[in-house]
Amino acid sequence: MDFLKMMKQAKEMQSRMSGLQDELALIEVTGVSGAGLVTVTVTGKGEMKSVKIDPSLMKPDEAEILEDLVVAAHRDAHGKVEQAIQAKMAELTGGLGLPPGFKLPF
Repeated sequence: MDFLKMMKQAKEMQSRMSGLQDELALIEVTGVSGAGLVTVTVTGKGEMKSVKIDPSLMKPDEAEILEDLVVAAHRDAHGKVEQAIQAKMAELTGGLGLPPGFKLPF
């Protein structure tokens, strides 16, 4: 690939990156744990929007289980956000031929 062409594409991509930041704020994903008894919704920027807990889990002697399920649901949601970000980045960088996992400085 021609270096000048690659630089031009990188500059174009940089201008689209600002729009990507706005898009990420609009993405919402839901992580689930405990076979759906706990759900956590987060934005593409990692902001937690909601937590839903099935009332059957709200027993004082099972607080530790509930805490673990909330953490697991958040971890699941975070993984989904990472996948969504990678998909968006692949759309932007598809024409550059960058190696997988390559991080751009902008």
